[in-house]
Amino acid sequence: MSIRKRLLAVAVLAAMAVLMLAVQAPAETMKPKVDNFILFVDHSGSMAMTSEAFKGVKIKLAKELATKMNAEIPELGYTSGVNTFAPYGTQLAPTKYSTTAVAGALAKIDTNYEIYGRNTPMGMGLSDLDAVLAKMNGKTALIIFTDGDSNYGKDPVAEAKALYTKYQDRLCIHVVSYADNARGKMVVDEIRALSRCTVVGDPNALADKAAMKQYVHDVFYDVAADAPARSMAPAPAACESITLGNMNFGFDKFAITPDMEPALEQALAVLKDSSCKQFVVEGHTDSVGTVAYNQKLSERRANSVVKWLTGKGLAAGKLVAKGMGKLAPKFDNKTAEGRHLNRRVEIRSN
Repeated sequence: MSIRKRLLAVAVLAAMAVLMLAVQAPAETMKPKVDNFILFVDHSGSMAMTSEAFKGVKIKLAKELATKMNAEIPELGYTSGVNTFAPYGTQLAPTKYSTTAVAGALAKIDTNYEIYGRNTPMGMGLSDLDAVLAKMNGKTALIIFTDGDSNYGKDPVAEAKALYTKYQDRLCIHVVSYADNARGKMVVDEIRALSRCTVVGDPNALADKAAMKQYVHDVFYDVAADAPARSMAPAPAACESITLGNMNFGFDKFAITPDMEPALEQALAVLKDSSCKQFVVEGHTDSVGTVAYNQKLSERRANSVVKWLTGKGLAAGKLVAKGMGKLAPKFDNKTAEGRHLNRRVEIRSN
């Protein structure tokens, strides 16, 4: 066979392979999960500080990450806006989404400003945003880039809860967290715990392009096949550990309170979908009291969570209660706030 004929044969085989793949693999269509989204950037003094945990100035990192996120969002007809808080400002009023318009709005955010004398009215920012949300039709994703530090004005968790109450299933709040102290982490965790719809954004993880693509997919769109796909078993949900937000007990308490239930509902949904065969429910305490007493108290806290979850239909065999006592603190037991945060429950894959 001549070289020309061989090349022609190879070309035909390649074309047939491409055609077969096109027949076997149905085309996929992106369909928006939401009708609108707002990128809401914390512009406070604490965000202008350098964070050892995130290896840089937080506002600069947030601006860069929001810009990368914008580059991954498909143009599916959303209405989009860009706002800042502390102080509140509008970089882009709600308009039909384009990558270019949002990129231009993000570019306008100043990252070189004075730190001192600048309060952090995060709750007031959420309250001010209500007027924007009220004009949006359909479902809205609110993506907040913040370190959770709020030291002035309205309670941000209460304001986030008020927005959920007002807009119900029309709103979902997602926090990309630059929290690097106990107070900020608590605020972020409590906002995340208000609804099951929230998608957790960790800046360090989102630096990976694949992780960013997955995050954008989870928040902004679904993928539907245009034709029936070949029969394949769905991939099981990944095993994961869960740190429950808003699951901090009162001193010497172990009973579940109503304000803990949103976090537990969120955990329940994750646990039911997980492929993990078993999870350990860890109870923790602060440093006040003896080792022996705190061991028993931590076991009671773990058992309270197990009882609540199994009472909601989770298989009892999927959970193992374990008391950690006061031996695994995450926060500073020298402060009242740190002790409060240490009175916690965490759930880990076994």
